Amino acid sequence: MAMSEYRSGVPDDWFVDPVNLGVPGVRQPEVEENPLAWQADSLCAQTDPEAFFPEKGGSTRDAKRICTSCEVKAQCLDYALANDERFGIWGGLSERERRKLRKRAG
Repeated sequence: MAMSEYRSGVPDDWFVDPVNLGVPGVRQPEVEENPLAWQADSLCAQTDPEAFFPEKGGSTRDAKRICTSCEVKAQCLDYALANDERFGIWGGLSERERRKLRKRAG
């Protein structure tokens, strides 16, 4: 490498854009063509999916705890309501809780 590259002590190409690396949670606030792009930033995508689809009568506590700190919780719930998801925990709510929410809104 030539000394001109290190004039300031830092190479010119030192920065690597985390968006280009696909780092979860790092996305430019642009309008995206993929309406499900928010899923790339979801915490549930980084955990055991079985927690979000418990068997009938199974606990939803672990899944809901994960949802509380998820930055795309609102988009997730909007998706579930718009697509009438009948199973699983979406946006921190169970199917029964989403049904009650729809009744109150409707």
